[in-house]
Amino acid sequence: MAAADAPEAASTAAPSLVRMTEKALEEMPHWPWHTVVDAVKQCQRLLPLADSTGAFDAAVAALVSQMAVPPPAAGDTTPTGSSPESTAFRFSCDTKSSSLSLRGSCISRTWWFEDLVAFGPATVERVASALVVRGTDHGVVARFLFYYLKCRIVGASAEEKKEMLEASVAVMARLDRSAVSCKGLFGILRIAAPLRLADACQERLVAMIGRKLDHATLDNLLVPAPSGTASLYDVSLVLRFLAAFLCGGAGDEPARLKKVGRLVDLYLAEVAPDPSLRPAKFLELATALPAPARDCHDALYRAIDIYFQVHGRLTDEEKMKICRGLSYEKLSPECCKHLARNSEFPTRAAVQALASQHTVLKSIVLREPGQVKPVSPSPPPSTGKRRDGSGGYDHDDVVGDENDGQVILYAGRLDLSLENQNLRSLLDGMHWRVMELEKVCSRMKTQMSKMKQARRGGGGGGRTARSLPRMCS
Repeated sequence: MAAADAPEAASTAAPSLVRMTEKALEEMPHWPWHTVVDAVKQCQRLLPLADSTGAFDAAVAALVSQMAVPPPAAGDTTPTGSSPESTAFRFSCDTKSSSLSLRGSCISRTWWFEDLVAFGPATVERVASALVVRGTDHGVVARFLFYYLKCRIVGASAEEKKEMLEASVAVMARLDRSAVSCKGLFGILRIAAPLRLADACQERLVAMIGRKLDHATLDNLLVPAPSGTASLYDVSLVLRFLAAFLCGGAGDEPARLKKVGRLVDLYLAEVAPDPSLRPAKFLELATALPAPARDCHDALYRAIDIYFQVHGRLTDEEKMKICRGLSYEKLSPECCKHLARNSEFPTRAAVQALASQHTVLKSIVLREPGQVKPVSPSPPPSTGKRRDGSGGYDHDDVVGDENDGQVILYAGRLDLSLENQNLRSLLDGMHWRVMELEKVCSRMKTQMSKMKQARRGGGGGGRTARSLPRMCS
């Protein structure tokens, strides 16, 4: 009986391997930095065993907990991890991000970049996700991911590049919009172009770029069209960017919306000479943004003009469909006159442009209080006031006859604001306005001769003549 109990007592006294493992995992956050890094590397080699036992999660948690503290002592860290001249330091400090100065210095927050470059894509995704969950500044996480790609992409195979990009994009999609660099996202897009990323990854990348589209440049948007297509640029991709931009709520932010509107006008002018760009695609791009995105349509008009010149075989119907993207009321007088003389545009477009400018003129005149006075039911007597040096009059002068109809001259002093100065040049250059003035002058001359004959007996002819505008005298 005693002999039978001996092995059992021996086994009870022997140390438990499970308990020793649990104790080691509990103490892991207190291990030296490089020991924890090595533990993570070993865990990624022992997948999926390390994952099923919980060792991988424990190692990642220990790693993340040590990232939040200042760098280890000089003896416990690599020279590149703590030196101000290191690549990690230069990269993290040169990257534009307003979050860099929120807590501590640059080196105290990014000292661990260099040591994590050797991790595989899946491990980097897990570590970066743990950092986000822990509440680490999103700007630091984004800079680490860009740094990781910068160090590992060169020399990697196509499959390795694909894995690294998908892992990085998956984490970046969870970060704040302001934390991720627009330039960096377009860099990822260029690398991913020849690769066949997963559809979900592509959608995430397009959505992130769309949210940052107001920070993009024309060079960023000039993405070559996929191989096998005749077009020069990938217009469909830019349309997806615009859709993502508007879905992100940017349509309610006028400043961002107008900035993207100017960018799209530049892009339109760049892609317009492409002979393979179909009219429907060009129109879709020109009308992708809502009306508030453009205060002026001059740049859009110039892009359409270029498109019409290159695509000379377009019918008038096709041209009129494209012209529907133009708001003639938002054209400057110079562009409107150019359109009226432009043989590339259909005649109907020129007529609509002139008519819309006439409507704009009437609306501005009618909404300017004090510049135009209402018509009085009975004409006041002529005051005989002369035209002053500025070309205005002191009072309204009215010449008319109830039986022959009234010709009313609004000659009040006009103090046009700067935004209405261009309308003056429009009046001087439009043929329809000249014809209208000639008709008015003809009627006024007839009425003037009648008034002279009627007032010769009273001696008031001189005063009446002086009250008329000189252009009709």
